[in-house]
Amino acid sequence: MKRMNKDGVLLCELQATAFEKSIDKMESSSEIFIRRFMRSRIAKRLDDGSVLESNIQAEDILQLVNEEYGFSNYGSVKYTRNEMYWIGYIYRYFVITYELTSMQVYKIVKPKELKGLFLPYHTMDPSQAIERILEAKSLFTDEKMELERQYEIFKRIRNKKI
Repeated sequence: MKRMNKDGVLLCELQATAFEKSIDKMESSSEIFIRRFMRSRIAKRLDDGSVLESNIQAEDILQLVNEEYGFSNYGSVKYTRNEMYWIGYIYRYFVITYELTSMQVYKIVKPKELKGLFLPYHTMDPSQAIERILEAKSLFTDEKMELERQYEIFKRIRNKKI
């Protein structure tokens, strides 16, 4: 797992602000916006950090998503601003610390699931929240944790045979 640095925090805050502003600026539902964003070219630029070499703002990100996919008013369910900010922050934090792409993270945890985890997890450190999400899905990227998990499974199987 990669450690978060100053540039990573800037990227997290930029994405979180874009997600939050999408409530007022985008006509589609929050889930549609997130899906479009996570598959977009601007998400790839955030993934590789090249967006830091520009002066892009949160509103610009929303405009780039609209330019890529076109305007849409599909869906009506909008999340709260706090939920959207947290979801945007968690997604980017996950991408940076686990060195995955936006699409890989989106496939691991969908927006509806993150929305459901907002209340219990939003006060946690992002790394702890992500670890809990991965634990709940039995997905461990830490080799030591994976070996411990496999050993526990082995012990349960062995104890049942006795």
